[in-house]
Amino acid sequence: MNKRELIGNSVLFGGLPAEQLDAIVKIAVEKQFVKGDTIFFEGDPGNGFYMVGEGKVKIFKMSALGKEQILHIFGPGEPFGEVPVFHGQPFPANAEALAKSSLIFFPREKFIALVHDNPSLALNMLAVLSMRLRRFVAQIEDLSLKEVPARLAGYLLYLLEEQRATDSVELEISKGQLASLLGTIPETLSRIFAKMSDEGVIAVDGKKIHILDRAALTAK
Repeated sequence: MNKRELIGNSVLFGGLPAEQLDAIVKIAVEKQFVKGDTIFFEGDPGNGFYMVGEGKVKIFKMSALGKEQILHIFGPGEPFGEVPVFHGQPFPANAEALAKSSLIFFPREKFIALVHDNPSLALNMLAVLSMRLRRFVAQIEDLSLKEVPARLAGYLLYLLEEQRATDSVELEISKGQLASLLGTIPETLSRIFAKMSDEGVIAVDGKKIHILDRAALTAK
């Protein structure tokens, strides 16, 4: 992992002048995690934020009954845990490595000092947080207003855009994790995959999903 290149190409720090980028790289700390490692728990002090270098991370909440609800899944170049940097409160959810992951950690106090000297950093973070908020609002809307087939269809269409694909996507998480992300259970999700396959809307080949009828998928 080239730390400077990753930071410089990220949505958070892309386009910054070289001297500002150098200052950010200087405070960044590389951390390694294996699959299943906890990065932080809900309620832990928000002593900094992270960026995925390699691997994948899930952000999730646990109910009192032990049910998991995945809120976000982040991949290379994406930051997470940024909000506590500004308000100094504990992390509002849990973070866990979904695969062997290399993360970059930005300590809160050092980063706040950089923001004080370079206000443009705050503008970049506001833009990313605004985009994150829109995604979260859309997710809440899906969970509360749409049936599970429509949630799955929306997710597959999102993957088409994210992976810059035209007729097939690769599921980068397990179907159990996808069920949690969509607010359902694996058995229900499997039935919906089977029904969409029977209808000729999709074809499932392991983790690869072929979109056979995009118009029908959009209409779900």
